[in-house]
Parts: sequence; structure tokens; C-alpha cells
Amino acid sequence: MNDSQKWLVLFVVAGLGWLLYLLAPILMPFAVAAILAYLGDPLVDRLETWRYKKFRLNRTMAVTLVFFGIIIGATAILLVIIPTIEYQIGVFIDKLPSYLQWLNKSVIPTLQKYFGKGIRPVKTGQLIELVRGYWQDGSAVSENLIKSVSHSSAIVLGWMMNTVLIPVITFYLLRDWDGLVIKVHNLFPRRMANTVGKLAAEADTVLGAFLRGQFYVMLALGLIYSIGLRLISLDLALPIGMMAGLISFIPYMGAIVGIGMACVAAILQFQDAMHLVPVLIVFAIGHSLESMLLTPWLVGNKIGLHPVAVIFAVLAGGQLFGFLGVLLALPVASVIMVLLRHIHERYTFSIFYSNGSHL
Repeated sequence: MNDSQKWLVLFVVAGLGWLLYLLAPILMPFAVAAILAYLGDPLVDRLETWRYKKFRLNRTMAVTLVFFGIIIGATAILLVIIPTIEYQIGVFIDKLPSYLQWLNKSVIPTLQKYFGKGIRPVKTGQLIELVRGYWQDGSAVSENLIKSVSHSSAIVLGWMMNTVLIPVITFYLLRDWDGLVIKVHNLFPRRMANTVGKLAAEADTVLGAFLRGQFYVMLALGLIYSIGLRLISLDLALPIGMMAGLISFIPYMGAIVGIGMACVAAILQFQDAMHLVPVLIVFAIGHSLESMLLTPWLVGNKIGLHPVAVIFAVLAGGQLFGFLGVLLALPVASVIMVLLRHIHERYTFSIFYSNGSHL
């Protein structure tokens, strides 16, 4: 590749990056659909190879089964989880006045004794009214969501388009996934085909480990934390446990946020510092299972991203492209890592590297 070709490639990459930045607001349904299609493609491939006597599934039939399986499973989970979360938060809010009264009578005076009068009692009435204003009878989340969405026709239209577009795009991507991969591969010059195929296979391994493996780890941790906190009778067990599990793709962040929220909830509910010990035990068990069992089994050591690199990728993606950037940050970082490994390998075998001491 001569210098003009290299500059051309650099210009094309920069142009595509700028175009992606401009189109970020409308790319969300396509990104979500692509991730769902990537997650479902292995199962579709397996169903295609399944045979019963002379009957076998074609690609469209296999995609249809997987597609409806995902929809039915997600709907069933949401029908169980969302009402339970609303109920637990509603119970917590009903008990909030007594929690705040104990806080003002027992905790605030002790803090004032050691840290001065700068610490003031919590304004119970205002705080309760504020919370209940957003959550009335355990149904304010859905009500406020509908009210806020109804104020803007653009938001309504965007929400409806995403609701319709994501399943449609996912279906077509799943059906044509293998063909699209072959067409993309055929676009590259034949002299680069072997290298591109090798890099694509390695990137697929890394992406598969992250998207599929980390997804299962997040769900498993959410379940472990929720069950553990429920066993110690914490009222907000499910929302805290699921939140801690779902943000666990950022190293240590899930455990830190979960411990902080669970400790505050336990102090308010039980009004005894000794109940922090079971909370810490639950998260210690969850973190141990993640590091010793879940991550090695479901993810393995195929990603290889340093925790600092993971945090930087998520923050950088969010800063540049908003939620779309957060969604795609780690998959893109994983592919970049594969390319950097290839560049490093080429560099260490180059004449420049081996004879560098003679320059």
C-alpha cells in the first residue's frame, strides 16, 4: 500500500467517523437490532442444522422461532420483574416517614455531636412530598413516563418508530446475517482476504465472549444479588440487586453501587449497623462467584481489556455519542484491541523493530 492509498484509507475512516457522529441520534434502533441479531445468530445456526427424519428448518423458519422466543421470554420476564420492583419501592416509600423520623432523632444528633451543627435534620415533609410526587401508589413511573412522552409529538413518534423498527430490523438482520458477512468479506481485496478473515474470526471470538458471556454474567449477578438481599429481608432487594448486576459490565462498579445503595437501604430499614454485615456478605459472595466461576466460565480470558480501558471506553463513548456510545463502547474497544494486537505482532516481526538498535 503506497502513501496515497494510506491517506485515502485514513480519509475514508475519518469521514465514516464524522458521519457516524452526525447520524448518532437515529442509529439507536439499528445498533440495538444488530446486537440482538448477533446474539441470536448462533442459535439460528444450530436450529438450521437440526433435523427430524426428513424435516429440517430453513433459515427463515429458524429465525422466526428464535425471534418469537426472544419476545415471549422478554415479555414474561418484564411482567414479573416490573410489578415486583414497583411493589417493593411502594412499600419502601410507605415506610419512609418512620425511617426519616428515626434518622432525625437518632443519627443526626450523633453526627452533630462529632461534626458540628453544620449537619441539619432532614426536612421530612418536603422530602416525602417530593418522593410521592414521582411515585404515587407504586405506579408513578409508568404514569410519569406517559405524561412526559405525551408532551412532545417528536418523542412519541421516535418512541413508536423504535418500538416498531427494532423488531423488524432484528428479524431481517437475523435472516440475512450469514449472507451479509460473506458480502462484507468479498468487498476486501483478495490479497487481504486471509488477513481480514483471521482478524474477523478473532474479533468474533472477542465480541462473542463479551456480548454473550458478559450478558449472561450480568443477568446471573442480578439474580444472585436480588436473591441474597431478599434472604436478608431487604425491602428493595430486587431493584438494588438488578441494578448492581446490570452495571457490572464496568469493573467493580456494580458491586460498589450495589453495596452503597444496599447499605443505605439497610440502615434506614433495620436502623441497626449490624445489618450491614449480611449486606457485605451477600456482595462478597456475588463478587467471588463472578471472579471465580461466572466470568471464567461464561466469558473466559478472551476479551483482555484492562479495567481502566473499560471505564475509559464507556465514558468516552457516552461523551461522544450519548447512550449509543455507551452501548457500543466495549464492542468497539474489543475490535480495536484485536487490531492493535495484529499491529503489534506485525511490528515485532518487522525489520524496523529487529534492527532498531542499529539506527
